[in-house]
Amino acid sequence: MPGCAVNWHGSSDVESARWTRLWEIFHEALDKPAAQRSGFLTAACEGDDALRAEIEELIASAEDDSTLLDTPVTDITPQQLQQASDPLVGDRIGVYRIRSAVGEGGMGVVYDANQEEPVKRRVALKLIKPGMDTREVIARFENERQALALMSHPNIAAVLDAGATPAGRPFFVMEYVAGIPITEYCDKHRLTLRERIELFMPVCDALQHAHQKGIIHRDIKPSNVLVAMQDGRPMPKVIDFGVAKALDRQLTE
Repeated sequence: MPGCAVNWHGSSDVESARWTRLWEIFHEALDKPAAQRSGFLTAACEGDDALRAEIEELIASAEDDSTLLDTPVTDITPQQLQQASDPLVGDRIGVYRIRSAVGEGGMGVVYDANQEEPVKRRVALKLIKPGMDTREVIARFENERQALALMSHPNIAAVLDAGATPAGRPFFVMEYVAGIPITEYCDKHRLTLRERIELFMPVCDALQHAHQKGIIHRDIKPSNVLVAMQDGRPMPKVIDFGVAKALDRQLTE
């Protein structure tokens, strides 16, 4: 679910701990009379406004879904709340079955999805947000889609498909990267300086590939370089070309 301490393609130990805390406070808050919740959340969240906002969103989702209100609070699962707060979860967009929302940016939401035909595989589907279909936002969205389509490199998340929903909201489909930010991976595995440099070298190769295609990423940061295991070896992947710039071509009309 967007906002619930989840990154685009994976979650860290820190995020897991935060989710556990959020979940515990949510259960306690939902079990209290509505008139007492505000005071309880003020004390429980200890000034963490972002945490409080997420919990209030979960409470609203639970109250809006009659099936959840009939379920004992301790039996409500994160998946049930996600379904309540995002009606796309469980539905299909074309041949893609939406599993969950795993990230949210300024103009789009990224979903973990299953492609069901003609082949079955796990993918990441990025969909423009409702109400964000202005000319400028659609142009930026299309810019990212075209930038990714120009590139073919093992360390850049590949575009697999593109289209639009029946309502006209554009989307594109990328390979799913079940990774964590590169800095987090280095710290978690206590890599030496040499090992860190060796891990970063493919990232440099990927960016060089983009530059040779006339594409500048413009937002390289740890959260946009994810490391996943592939054939027993760490594989860094550059993601999110949402603010990329093309030097020698016009990506969109």
